[in-house]
Amino acid sequence: MATIDKALPNVIRTKVDIPGPKQKGQEIQLPQEPPKQPIEMTPTEDGGMEIDFDPAAMAIQTGAANDPNANLAEFLEEDVLDPIGSDLIEAFEDYKSSRDDWEQSYIKGLDLLGFKYEDRTEPFQGASGATHPVLAEAVTQFQSLAYKELLPSDGPVRTRVMGKPSKIKSDQAERVKEFMNYQLMCEMPEYEPEFDQMLFNLPLAGSAFKKVYYDFNLGRCVSKFVPAEDLIVPYSANSLEEADTIMHIVKMPANEMRKMQVSGFYLDIELGSPAYNEDDIKESKNDLEGTSGTSKDEVFTIIECHTELDLDGFQDMNPQTGEPTEIKLPYVVTVDEGTGKVLSIRRNFDAQDPTRRRKDYFVHFKFLPGLGFYGFGLIHMIGGLSRTATAALRQLLDAGTLSNLPAGFKQRGIRVRDEAQPLQPGEFRDVDAPGGNLRDAFMPLPFKEPSGTLLQLMGVVVQAGQRFASIADMQVGDGNQSAAVGTTVALLERGSRVMSAIHKRLYQGMKCEFMLLAENFATYLPKMYPYDIVGGQREIFAADFDQRVDIIPIADPNIFSQTQRISLAQTELQMAMSNPQIHNVYEAYRHMYEALGVKDVNTLLPPPAPMQPLDPASENIMALNGKKFQAFPKQNHQAHMDAHIQFMGTMMVRNNPKALAMLQQNCMEHINLMAGEQIELEFVEEMKKMQQMGQQMQAMMQQMGPQAQQNPQFVQLQREGEQLKVIIESRKSILIAQFTDDYAKAEKEVLNQVENDPVLKLKDRELDLKAKEEQRREEEFEKDSNLEMFKVLSNRDIAEKKISETDKHQKLRASVSLAKSGVQNMQAIVREEQ
Repeated sequence: MATIDKALPNVIRTKVDIPGPKQKGQEIQLPQEPPKQPIEMTPTEDGGMEIDFDPAAMAIQTGAANDPNANLAEFLEEDVLDPIGSDLIEAFEDYKSSRDDWEQSYIKGLDLLGFKYEDRTEPFQGASGATHPVLAEAVTQFQSLAYKELLPSDGPVRTRVMGKPSKIKSDQAERVKEFMNYQLMCEMPEYEPEFDQMLFNLPLAGSAFKKVYYDFNLGRCVSKFVPAEDLIVPYSANSLEEADTIMHIVKMPANEMRKMQVSGFYLDIELGSPAYNEDDIKESKNDLEGTSGTSKDEVFTIIECHTELDLDGFQDMNPQTGEPTEIKLPYVVTVDEGTGKVLSIRRNFDAQDPTRRRKDYFVHFKFLPGLGFYGFGLIHMIGGLSRTATAALRQLLDAGTLSNLPAGFKQRGIRVRDEAQPLQPGEFRDVDAPGGNLRDAFMPLPFKEPSGTLLQLMGVVVQAGQRFASIADMQVGDGNQSAAVGTTVALLERGSRVMSAIHKRLYQGMKCEFMLLAENFATYLPKMYPYDIVGGQREIFAADFDQRVDIIPIADPNIFSQTQRISLAQTELQMAMSNPQIHNVYEAYRHMYEALGVKDVNTLLPPPAPMQPLDPASENIMALNGKKFQAFPKQNHQAHMDAHIQFMGTMMVRNNPKALAMLQQNCMEHINLMAGEQIELEFVEEMKKMQQMGQQMQAMMQQMGPQAQQNPQFVQLQREGEQLKVIIESRKSILIAQFTDDYAKAEKEVLNQVENDPVLKLKDRELDLKAKEEQRREEEFEKDSNLEMFKVLSNRDIAEKKISETDKHQKLRASVSLAKSGVQNMQAIVREEQ
């Protein structure tokens, strides 16, 4: 029985070898099958044509298989595309209906902004339609604070070096920072106004989104604001990462749609006439703006679906068996809502990624974390208080209207001219009275003046809303300027807790946005991209956007306003001035100027010059002026000490204990450096040996990790190194003792004249007493500084308790006031009834 070799998979065999008993390798020629074409047309018996369409083969032939931006819908038939479009439109309707309650709550909350006056006919014609501005005030203040802090004029991006710093990494980080700020502030004109719009919508809806992608029509990256009502996810999703489908509603004018079809971005199919339609939220916003759509507006509603599909011809294949795995892959499918037609299908994963991870386009900004996918906004948190304040305000205004223009009953038979028209101020109208007193013929209803209790209650409600929204925090000039530092810090922290937490969420969202922008820059920028800035030219490399640079917002996540920054800088300066010996006063002043927003601080506050090696005469002058100086290596240490010792014998130095101490300190520095330089000469071989031992130990740690410390060779090297250190330190101590003895003898020889002269000896005694007195004052000052610091820390806790007690007392006084007003009203009602 002859054995036939099996062909390799996907290889067409053209011959089969059949080994015989005498002759092997006999060849039998088989007809070679022609390769399968992307489109095969076979004539049928009835004269028709049978077309066999292979989308995968056609995509390979046209190059779409390797093009990540190819529109795969061009290679799929309608019987494949239509079910996909129908399923996505049905899912869109289901997801949208699942958030109906959220939409209705949002629509009702928009009415609380009070941007449009409401004409009311209940409880009477012309009743007040005013809306209390507590919600609008909170939204406006948040938007103004966040916009100024998160988007400074120089750009919102800063960078950090990851790992061990180096000049190459620092230059790379600087290039990335300059380029991204240039792009956001100069090349992306939509970024700033849309970021401003997002900050206004965020506190209302509680959620807002940014879409970051590369726009091929513009030839650059864009970051656009997406309102919460225009982005829909499944009901079960709690975050963008968990959502298996993300749907973005896009409004596109008919002419723009035609451009996209002609350019090949969308399929060139018939979509019919666009029908302009708006959802309830959009209609509510237009109503607030005073605008409305018309039937002449030719706008298509496009649903951009970031979903997962298992497309025929583009399946995920098992590399071992070559069979489809039936795993759905990420795609971006664009569907026309009106017709349900699929316009495009594009891959949403990197072809080089073996995990086929979905690319991210959206960033979720939350005002407050909600219980599900969407966050909570001010509409949800203080919407009830805003409605209550609005109701109280309208009741007060209506009461004043009814009190000023009373209504009532008139006696039958009384005829008033033009009685159907209300009386105008200053008008007297004719009345026909049959007889009797005119006053008895009319009875006005007993309308009361606006209630003081209701006014106080409205004030309590408004204060509660303002306190929650952090718009009643203390300004810089509102507090007591003589208050303790801890009290000021405690008041600021208490008034900014909520806003600071919201600011940190925005900081995190902006960081994610910048990372998405960096990924797009790394993908679409050329290897080297030059660009011009004001006063120069810069260049950026696509390789700069890697893991070595961390891109973060320039804003501090712990500080959200200039008020808070100034107060903290002022507190820092106060603490530095309380004990300048242990603080860097220059940096404290610099932080204060920067918090105030002063430009070019170096001109106003020049930085201290670094210390430089000086000659002995200059050091003596510095000592007399009380300025710091120090010794440097490779100086003539003995000559410096001789000059200082001779100068210490003069009367001007003897009368200046501070200068004398500075000169003596400098001599000790020279002795230390002189001993160190002598050690380097005596222990040259030992130093080299210690360096080699250190390198060996470091190499062992890198190879073996912490277990290297138990290695006998490592222990031996460590022991030998410690022994050498002991020998060297012992020799250095001996040298220092010798040099110090020589210095003491030289100083005593120079100052011996004081011992022989009684007058000078008495003067020296006075100087010693003066030095001790100054030392005692310094010690007392240090104790007072430490006590003041303790008071600063303790005052913060005391201030917290006082604030808490003050809140309790205010609530108690408000309750007592309401109770008193209620009792007075009851007494007035009883007196009227009596």
